[in-house]
Amino acid sequence: MSTISIIGSGTMATAIAGRVAKAGHTVEVVSRDPAKARALADQLAAGATTGTYGAAPAGDIVILAVPYTSAAAVVADYGDALDGKVIIDVTNPVSPDLTGLVTPHGSSGAQETAKGLPAGAHVVKAFNTIFGHVLAKGGRFDAFIATDDAEAKARVSTFIASLGLRPLDVGGLHMAQTLEALGLMMIGLAKNGAGSWDIALNVDIR
Repeated sequence: MSTISIIGSGTMATAIAGRVAKAGHTVEVVSRDPAKARALADQLAAGATTGTYGAAPAGDIVILAVPYTSAAAVVADYGDALDGKVIIDVTNPVSPDLTGLVTPHGSSGAQETAKGLPAGAHVVKAFNTIFGHVLAKGGRFDAFIATDDAEAKARVSTFIASLGLRPLDVGGLHMAQTLEALGLMMIGLAKNGAGSWDIALNVDIR
């Protein structure tokens, strides 16, 4: 078991932190609002700690669980403190009306975030196709992974499996574009065809 740092204190951060703590990892919660970080850490118990926003995270795996609109600013605030870390980007860069993506053509939120990180940091796109409240309910879901770094991919796959999820590799970081479009599709499906946000996407391998 290891220390996993989570930047954020919202719905997705809370859902992932709960799974991480239940799996036996130590959770470090970091937020711009120290009171929110402390509240989440207290809620998790299980030895959860809080970190100082902008300082080097305790975990080698850092989960960026903030809205996409805040991601670039958070990365800039940390700067070289994220060097050598594996950064899991869970964001969905969707428009305010939830009808489209706000990323430049031919790019993704993960790729845009990666531009602001130190050269030694490795971005992994994951968790963005699982709604936070569904993740918090427990259960085994498929978690898709996209990254260019083989070692980061292996480490995140092992980590995801430890949470009781099934990691599925979809390829390099350029595939984050597809995963983010898939996240948007899940929102559209929840609002229309499924008629419920209590849904999850799983692959049936035959």
